[in-house]
Amino acid sequence: MDNNKIQKIIRELLAALGENPDRKELRKTPARVAEMYEKILSGMKKNADAILQTVHDLKHDEMVLMKDVPFYSVCEHHLTPFFGKCHIGYIPKNNKIVGIGRIAELIDVMSKRLQVQERLTTEIANIIMKNLKPKGVGVVIEARHLCLEMRGYTIPESAIVTSAVRGLFRNDIKTREEFLKLIK
Repeated sequence: MDNNKIQKIIRELLAALGENPDRKELRKTPARVAEMYEKILSGMKKNADAILQTVHDLKHDEMVLMKDVPFYSVCEHHLTPFFGKCHIGYIPKNNKIVGIGRIAELIDVMSKRLQVQERLTTEIANIIMKNLKPKGVGVVIEARHLCLEMRGYTIPESAIVTSAVRGLFRNDIKTREEFLKLIK
């Protein structure tokens, strides 16, 4: 990221909004915003596939589920936050599992990019399928979008829910039902 360019643009934005960027309270705002973007969009620099490269050989062929993982992202349409919880389940194939912390790291990296919720959900499912090659994967994301709430288009605290199912989670209704029951 170009920190200096971001600062310049934020300074121009403040002026375009009718503010004085030299006002005491706003002088450090461009630097603060640039620093914030470095952190909240840090996933743009990271290789998501590399996160799931360390796998363990463990005899386990039942569903592995991680639910209620908090995440924070930035809507690429409005540059405002959306945030919520992500639930991921997968069924290992050939005893190939990944540490649970890697799943949480994947969610973090993928959400720290300019995103839309639908793509975030799909990308997480696809990365797990590509790298772990499980029998199936399910991803459900429930999120609040401040771009909607602040403009009055939704009731505060209402959730947008997206899902992506692959393999057994798509083809076997019992597997999908078990996953959905477990995340409730």
